[in-house]
Amino acid sequence: MASISTAGVARKEGKFFIAQRKPGSSIGERWEFPGGKAETGETPEAALKREYLEEFSVEIDVGELIAAGEFSNKGREYRLLAYYVDLKGEPEPVEHQKTRWATLEELDHLDFPESDSIIVGALRDQPHT
Repeated sequence: MASISTAGVARKEGKFFIAQRKPGSSIGERWEFPGGKAETGETPEAALKREYLEEFSVEIDVGELIAAGEFSNKGREYRLLAYYVDLKGEPEPVEHQKTRWATLEELDHLDFPESDSIIVGALRDQPHT
């Protein structure tokens, strides 16, 4: 059975919140929509709230599911669940070297891991306000 991996997509003024990992991590120096693996017994929504608190010292509200897909990493299978999230404050990167707000067009030109490419594709297919 695939492990659950979560991602949160925050939106503001037509842009999306992304973060760049520090060198040396599993996806070092690539951009990502923040999130992480759900722990045993943890709901995807709870995992996402925990990850944002750990990685950015910010609380979030989890909204609608916007993308789901399968990916592999280091020989393990994962089920990705991506949700819109609302940030309850300014994120402060703990495990990332940079953060930024990027337009959909900018997302097409940044280096994302395979899993986050699923999200970029889903965002491209949705109308945005």
